[in-house]
Amino acid sequence: MKIGELALRSGLAASKIRFYEAQGLIRKVQRQANGYREYPAEVLQTLSIIQCAQQAGFSLEELRALVPVAETGGLGHEVMVDSLERKIDQIEAMQARLAHSKMQLLGIVNSIRNRPEGTTCTENTERVLASIQSPQPRLPL
Repeated sequence: MKIGELALRSGLAASKIRFYEAQGLIRKVQRQANGYREYPAEVLQTLSIIQCAQQAGFSLEELRALVPVAETGGLGHEVMVDSLERKIDQIEAMQARLAHSKMQLLGIVNSIRNRPEGTTCTENTERVLASIQSPQPRLPL
């Protein structure tokens, strides 16, 4: 199928498909005598895998490692499971860092809102900044 039909069937812009091809994520593309690309039907599955993996947070580099496995006729069960488990671990680590950052910001907001009686805004800002700059115990990630 030509790129227009592939774009229509996949829901992706032709430019995005060409980008994936340039990045090495789509292979088996043949050129007709007139220079038009001719895509096999399997490329639809590859594009679907790419879209799902990107939504799950996979980078282009991580996708390059997965797509060759997908194009050989199977997703490589162990390779796919290992990759997904690594991505889950990365997401959990990111969630822990974000939770820690949120707690720090909530503490700062609380410090700003609950300034001591008689403290000016400038004095309160200096107090809060001093507390931020002092070494804080780090949570294990």
